Amino acid sequence: MKNEKLLLWILAAINFTHIVDFMILMPLGPQLMRIFEISPREFGLLVSSYTFAAGLSSFLGAFVLDKYDRRSIMMWVFLGFFLGTLACAFSPNYPILLLARIISGLFGGLTSALILAIIGDVVPDGRRGRAMGLVMAAFSVASVFGVPFGLFIASLSNWHAPFLFLASISAVIFWMIYKYVPSITAHIVAKHDKPSPIQVIRRVTSNRNQMRGITLTVMMMLGQFMIIPFLSPYMVANVGFTDMELTYIYMAGGAFTIFTSPWVGRMTDKYGKVKIFSIFMTLNVIPIAVITHLGATPIPYVLLISTMFFVTSNGRMVPASALITGTARSENRGSFLSFNSAVQQLSAGLASFVAGLILAENINGELVNYNIVGYIAIVFSLLTLPLIRRIKVVDTEAIVSVAESETNKIKLTQK
Repeated sequence: MKNEKLLLWILAAINFTHIVDFMILMPLGPQLMRIFEISPREFGLLVSSYTFAAGLSSFLGAFVLDKYDRRSIMMWVFLGFFLGTLACAFSPNYPILLLARIISGLFGGLTSALILAIIGDVVPDGRRGRAMGLVMAAFSVASVFGVPFGLFIASLSNWHAPFLFLASISAVIFWMIYKYVPSITAHIVAKHDKPSPIQVIRRVTSNRNQMRGITLTVMMMLGQFMIIPFLSPYMVANVGFTDMELTYIYMAGGAFTIFTSPWVGRMTDKYGKVKIFSIFMTLNVIPIAVITHLGATPIPYVLLISTMFFVTSNGRMVPASALITGTARSENRGSFLSFNSAVQQLSAGLASFVAGLILAENINGELVNYNIVGYIAIVFSLLTLPLIRRIKVVDTEAIVSVAESETNKIKLTQK
């Protein structure tokens, strides 16, 4: 159990860097739009380029993730992510930054699928909700520490500084992967015939239960990422926040979800994935409706609504991830989760790109049509409620696989 927790903490650290790398661009939006003199549409492309690239790499990764040791692939992927982050840090203009974001996304997207595949391989279904809660808490830490600190050092120097900060952390985490993550090969030990890419695609798309899980992912991303990328620009342009006051939103939301994420994981294991998801998804539409209609508003009221948005968004993600992971068996979990990660990234990119097309600036520099974006997001969110009830868990016990001759770092006891 001790070594399982160590592995989960390392996975959470990997998830932290990936999330901060993706999230930090959004609160930097007001600065980047001023410095590069870009429109909401061009900023939406900057956000979606990362997710589109991540989706492409996740799709291609589905053909190889289940063929090799999870540890080896994670090391190569994280090295590429580190180099892409450095490229963002030294980008001199909008076109170069756009290219650097694509590179970061190509490698960052694969980390999500690998993290979920490793959890599915080493953590039994009965504890998987708690494991997801711990790893998803990286979102909270990223919100309460990573993003606000990135904004703070950006205010002291320039927008390049947060990416240098993130690259430094990534170097330390790469060493942790090399030192402490064990070889994980159970998914390939019993396999002799490697499926072709066409067979991999057919195996996923012909499974109705897995396709329902993928459809759930699409609906969730469309319901969230039409809102999230433009939250910071809207708060500055319409609500009256300063660039520094944006940190309050991420700090408050992140501080609460640090505590609620593990709690949601425990509730997921106790009361069921579908029930907990339905509660939090229903609650999530309330802050979406309020946020997208805000005008000039006192900071305390905005923080109350935005914190509810963070908590409920995180609350629906924990049970959904646990449920979707359980729809695939060990031998094809990496392929399926890579497909799912690809769909997740592509859907997020599509959502932010479409929202950028809908939004516009008026003569006062305010963003208009954010309320329309909110209505669309609510519809997609509510469509997930009947869908999730049709998804079933097929892998009731995760198969633990560690080559003991090479490492004895993970020893699990089945409860």
